[in-house]
Amino acid sequence: MPGVRETDTFAPPVTAAQWLTELREHVAREVAPLADEHEHAHRFPHEQLRALAARGIVALGLGLDHPALPDVPADARHALFTEAVDLVASAWLAPAESLHLQVLAAWALAHHGGPAVRERYLDAMVRFEVVGGSCWTEPDVGSDLGAIATRAVDAGDHYVLDGVKSWVGHAPVADVLTVYCRTGGPGLTGISSLLVPVGTPGVVVGPPLGKIAVRSLPNAVVELHDVHVPKTHLLGRPGRGMLVGAEVFRAGRLGLAACANGLAQAALDAAHAHARSRRQFGHAVIEFQGVSFLLADAATRLAASRALVARAAGARGARERDLLGAQAKLFASDGAMTTAVDAVQVLGAAGCGTDRPVERYMREAKVLQIIEGTNQVQRATIASLL
Repeated sequence: MPGVRETDTFAPPVTAAQWLTELREHVAREVAPLADEHEHAHRFPHEQLRALAARGIVALGLGLDHPALPDVPADARHALFTEAVDLVASAWLAPAESLHLQVLAAWALAHHGGPAVRERYLDAMVRFEVVGGSCWTEPDVGSDLGAIATRAVDAGDHYVLDGVKSWVGHAPVADVLTVYCRTGGPGLTGISSLLVPVGTPGVVVGPPLGKIAVRSLPNAVVELHDVHVPKTHLLGRPGRGMLVGAEVFRAGRLGLAACANGLAQAALDAAHAHARSRRQFGHAVIEFQGVSFLLADAATRLAASRALVARAAGARGARERDLLGAQAKLFASDGAMTTAVDAVQVLGAAGCGTDRPVERYMREAKVLQIIEGTNQVQRATIASLL
């Protein structure tokens, strides 16, 4: 399996526990204070993401060896990645989701790319010096991936790529795109995966799309017009892109569940702090059962969700990983939505104002119920695997 070069500059080796402690301190100092300003300005936190990547977060998400964490075994790396994403999201969802998206964009390259294209791009993506985006969704496709219309035609030593991709995360700031396209017949079996540099002639990235939340992480439409892609940039075998995609989806569900858990923690913390400090009728609001029970339910739901993510991260067989991953994404994002709505309720009128973050948490939680496969899709997946 490819790894990160020992000559690369990263944080010095530490244990996993020390690493998480240092990450928590770094996030509190360097990341959390920027959230409101960057979200209002729609500003992508590239510098902060490079600093987080230097601690090995992207490498962990990809399951790669990393000199900063020499004692973390391969089968524990993704679980530690979910803890890190959870921690970052509790301070600010956008960089946590961005780390998650970077892992998804680099996954096919790390595990299915040829030596030359890995050598050129992988280490830079692990360090977040090269930003990646994943091109799945199309205007008329959504979750029906078997209907992908973007096509790559074999032209000898290269493919000619044409199509339109929508809602591509990172697109306006991306350097490379992992494009899932049709090289064969209809259905899932005709799909392949190509790594496409954004500067390639014919790649047109649209302006950032307007969104209800996570505004500092931009999405855009990507148009592909007669784009020539070397065959060395094929990730995996022709027509086997959905096998790669299945791996990406498994990682994606867990990463997003971890984001949701961190967001739920932020909402719970805000509600708890307000309930302890706010006084009504001579008592702290937390002393009223109607409020305290909301907080108790939120804390219990979050503990259960984190346990489910941890179990899913340690799952072995593909069927078990698919089932637990879908359950984790569903439970965590629904839980984050409930907790965010309850946080607004606990704050009352103050929770409706834009000067408090809980209204942003509520908007962000709704996004998490939709992306990476809507929760209705997750329920259908779960039912099919019972």
